[in-house]
Amino acid sequence: MNLNLEIGNLPWDFYPFFLLFFVAGVCHFLTPKFFLRIIPPQIPYPKLANWGSGLIEIFLSILLVFTETRSFAAWGIFLLLLAVWPANIYHYTIHNKKFDPPKWILLLRIPLQIPLLLWAYRFT
Repeated sequence: MNLNLEIGNLPWDFYPFFLLFFVAGVCHFLTPKFFLRIIPPQIPYPKLANWGSGLIEIFLSILLVFTETRSFAAWGIFLLLLAVWPANIYHYTIHNKKFDPPKWILLLRIPLQIPLLLWAYRFT
């Protein structure tokens, strides 16, 4: 498979989209305690879930760069956003003033998934 790296002809919003998910994926490894704390207790093997979701975000963001894999990657990010939505809701319900941003920010983050989903869909 010949992958075409396409950097210059991408829409302006591709770059922040790519960076958002690449950096978020890296953060799963740099600040695992934050992510482990917001994984709902119903999820088995939270460390594996954290590492897995971080690797998936990094991998999919890299696949976005290539023309041939962009649609696949965008669909993957779309599905990942759906999968982590419950963690955002759970994070709001377990708010900790010492470690978390203000509760109103966590509340805003819940419906923020909708524009993120639409943004991912834009690259399918």
